[in-house]
Amino acid sequence: MSRSPSAGNSGRPAAPRLGLRANLPQFALLVGVNALVGGMVGQERALLPLLAERVFGLTALTTTLTFLVAFGATKAVMNLVAGALADRFGRKSVLVAGWLIGMPVPLLLIWAPSWGWVILANAFLGANQGLTWSTTVIMKIDLVGPARRGLAMGLN
Repeated sequence: MSRSPSAGNSGRPAAPRLGLRANLPQFALLVGVNALVGGMVGQERALLPLLAERVFGLTALTTTLTFLVAFGATKAVMNLVAGALADRFGRKSVLVAGWLIGMPVPLLLIWAPSWGWVILANAFLGANQGLTWSTTVIMKIDLVGPARRGLAMGLN
């Protein structure tokens, strides 16, 4: 039976190394993922009010902003469950699931025959954001350890 090079003499795997320097490539990747998450929301926030007015003829501000309510409510729920899901199924699984949930968003917006589809797309986007954003934060904290938790949070 062969042992992995990191197993050392005891036959047990080496403990993971914590810290920003030791995990810089993975940490940088997670910062990039967070930038993509934020960019996706930013683009939509700039375009949807125009879509509401020009395509669907919605002029009332409260009607137009229903997409924000759908997004915010869904994201809040997913933020609450993301940590538990990540502990149960693994960080990577939850992160991938979050991105898969977000995949239909552009298609729903492109093919939207009614404002209801836009609201549905924003519910999907809220789930995507809650899972991906929260999970990348958890993963960054895992990488740098408890002593640098504030740094990991601040780089969002």
